[in-house]
Amino acid sequence: MQKLNFPKYNFRFKSNENKTLIFDIIRKKFVILTPEEWVRQHTLHYLIYDKKYPASHINVEKQLLLNDTLKRYDIITFKNDGEVHIIIECKAPNIIINQITFDQIARYNLALNSDILMVTNGLTHYFCKIDFENKKYFFLHDLPPYDSH
Repeated sequence: MQKLNFPKYNFRFKSNENKTLIFDIIRKKFVILTPEEWVRQHTLHYLIYDKKYPASHINVEKQLLLNDTLKRYDIITFKNDGEVHIIIECKAPNIIINQITFDQIARYNLALNSDILMVTNGLTHYFCKIDFENKKYFFLHDLPPYDSH
């Protein structure tokens, strides 16, 4: 798999029926290693090991009902009170992040009301803080550490 723009992490791999699997530390199971999954697993490790988000405050690939359509988000984190804190959309490294990607995560946020959005293809990361009161958003240089919210 391609080197990504994240710190180096130790992952667990195994093979099954000629497919490589990677261990998901949140779902507690091996999942098929696709380019998007490679980005997702790096992002999870980044949240837990670098930003100190508790694994118990992270959800991965859950369904979301949006305008009578089932969608599936990649990662969300929660605040201590159970409110959604961050929505993260992961794309494969070969996918260019564009307006369509931002529109997708913005639609998810209509249902989830997250404070922060992150979009990544593993090579380029975008972090956006939502100001609901003033109906604005602004870009951040990085995700805030867990203890800062």
